[in-house]
Amino acid sequence: MCPEKRVVMNADPVPKSTLPDWLKRGVRKFITLAVTTLLFGYFYGWASPWAFPRTSVAGFGRGALHGALLPLALPSLVLGKDVPIYAEQNLGRSYKMGYIVGINLCGLAFFGPLFWNPRRPVTGPKTTNSEKSR
Repeated sequence: MCPEKRVVMNADPVPKSTLPDWLKRGVRKFITLAVTTLLFGYFYGWASPWAFPRTSVAGFGRGALHGALLPLALPSLVLGKDVPIYAEQNLGRSYKMGYIVGINLCGLAFFGPLFWNPRRPVTGPKTTNSEKSR
């Protein structure tokens, strides 16, 4: 009988990236912010004519919509396009309350992905020094 011959192939290891992890995370977060900004800008261009009709008086619902669209208007305003950001004909207090709710919801949607870290470990309740000595 013939002894078995084993052939071992040395595969080149996959080269590791030379970039530090913090830089990779920063680039990923920047790309996420850029893509989110582009999507929001596109959405604002689509929704603006519908959201700001000239013939109706805006209440809480329209205020929330206008507040949500306010941060999305920034790229257009920076580029010199004069876009509406609030309704001149509104119901007053209820419109303003809706506007504030809309701004906060948009901020959550826009900045939430920047701070979301699914790999962050969940820690249990912290113990005090008196509990440790027992």
